[in-house]
Amino acid sequence: MIRGAMNLTELSEAERPPSPARLPFTSEKHPRSTLKDLALLRKHRELCDVVLFVGSRKIFAHRVILSACSPYFHAMFTGELVESRQTEVTIRDIDELAMELLIDFCYTSHIVVEESNVQTLLPAACLLQLTEIQEVCCEFLKRQLDPTNCLGIRAFADTHACRELLRIADKFTQHNFQEVMESEEFLLLPVNQLVEIISSDELNVRNEEQVYSAVMSWVKYNISERRHHLLQILQHVRMPLLNPKFLVGTVGSDLLIKSDEGCRDLVDEAKNYLLLPQERPLMQGPRTRPRKPIKRGEVLFAVGGWCSGDAIASVEQFDPQTCEWRMMAPMSKRRCGVGVAVLDDLLYAVGGHDGHSYLNSIERYDPLSNQWSSEVAPTSSCRTSVGVAVLDGYLYAVGGQDGVSCLNFVERYDPKTNRWSKVSSMTTRRLGVAVAVLGGLLYAVGGSDGQSPLSSVECYDPKTNRWTMVPPMSTRRKHLGCAVFNNMIYAVGGRDDCTELSSAERYSPATKQWSPIVAMSSRRSGVGLAVVNGQLYAVGGFDGTTYLKTIEMYDPDENTWRICGTMNYRRLGGGVGVVRLPPSESQLW
Repeated sequence: MIRGAMNLTELSEAERPPSPARLPFTSEKHPRSTLKDLALLRKHRELCDVVLFVGSRKIFAHRVILSACSPYFHAMFTGELVESRQTEVTIRDIDELAMELLIDFCYTSHIVVEESNVQTLLPAACLLQLTEIQEVCCEFLKRQLDPTNCLGIRAFADTHACRELLRIADKFTQHNFQEVMESEEFLLLPVNQLVEIISSDELNVRNEEQVYSAVMSWVKYNISERRHHLLQILQHVRMPLLNPKFLVGTVGSDLLIKSDEGCRDLVDEAKNYLLLPQERPLMQGPRTRPRKPIKRGEVLFAVGGWCSGDAIASVEQFDPQTCEWRMMAPMSKRRCGVGVAVLDDLLYAVGGHDGHSYLNSIERYDPLSNQWSSEVAPTSSCRTSVGVAVLDGYLYAVGGQDGVSCLNFVERYDPKTNRWSKVSSMTTRRLGVAVAVLGGLLYAVGGSDGQSPLSSVECYDPKTNRWTMVPPMSTRRKHLGCAVFNNMIYAVGGRDDCTELSSAERYSPATKQWSPIVAMSSRRSGVGLAVVNGQLYAVGGFDGTTYLKTIEMYDPDENTWRICGTMNYRRLGGGVGVVRLPPSESQLW
């Protein structure tokens, strides 16, 4: 060895000079195999040095694994707590199954969050400070948000300090308030949460009368215990913005209002605001500020149809905020009489007629990628003029015709298994039928039995697998448009025995009655009807002379329709579907 030369074996890795020939290596297999072997050690109770007693369960584990995964266990086993010296540790106030799932996760990196365990997993993950699991639970609950459960999820998020979930649930509640106020959860709200919700400037309501009605329903649900909250709540109802007739006739005459001096003062304040317009600049305040709900990112798709003597494959999207239509990726097949519905934010186009043949094939569209896929199982028979709707996570295909006969049978598609299965058939054969889902029931409205148009209506209950007749429409209609709007079923246009129709009517399940509304501006057979961002739109159709590309919107307060744009293509018998796009993703393509 040269005198004074370094002995390289004595140097650390970091101090050694780089070798001209090196092969760095990081194993991808090592973490997985190590975790797998650790899980096996635990399964066979080998080298386990702690037993957790949770409820009736004994959970064997290794302190080093628990400490590495959970700050809670790290503090327990490395600090001065008495548990750091114990081989058996009792943990209280935590669900035993949730704890077992979380310990399994520490050893496997795998967990399944589902409806049956999320309410115990989230608090347990909060206790153990397992941030990843908290985030997964919150993401699961975000996806489950619905007008019937959003208030419960909101309260749950608040209890467990899940700020992002609380924010999302708040926004969802505000956007969907017109449906939320009809739920039992709303009637069971504590007063402080009710005040928080109705105080929001972003509450999505057509008018302030809806807020007042919701508040009074809440009070009268338990009037003996809630009437003393009335003044506190009404201070957040913007009474100066009420319709004058409603203020005097409904609010001013209510016995609860009349019996409370503070409430009477609020009514007088509103009357002064309405009667003295010249004084309004001096009367501005929180109760005179109009609500400004943030528009939801819902868009309308018009799919296929018949135009210029042939079936078409074209698809276009309508954005109500800009009132613009733009062309999207076309389907792989031309489809007229196609049934369209949205399931899990994907648009399904079912059956139809391509100009030569009746179809049983189905295409599925992903709005985020702007692509169609044909990887969906076909229906059991060809169907055109078919009604399609979504109920309880299934896609239903109702009636139609197969080229030989008019159909009464119904089948439903399960996206999890990619299979169709038949359910109970309708009592009546129906082609050109419209369908709607309301109150957990599937309604089949009108259509034709192959001989003449129908006014009859029947509804399907998936719990009993039975169809039941409900009161008929006042007008016979085939190829009509149908949608659920403000908890009523609207039926518009179509064709009777003689002509295309512009008339419209709506059905209230509460009264079991149909009532007329004002007719559309145009006659429309083969019309699409859809609710987008709380507005009802009638799309395309045929007026007896011309295929239409106009759309019109219904104003329930004024009971009027107005034309609000035109599509790029004229469409008869096209399908319509509504998809909610995340604002950040609506321009991806």
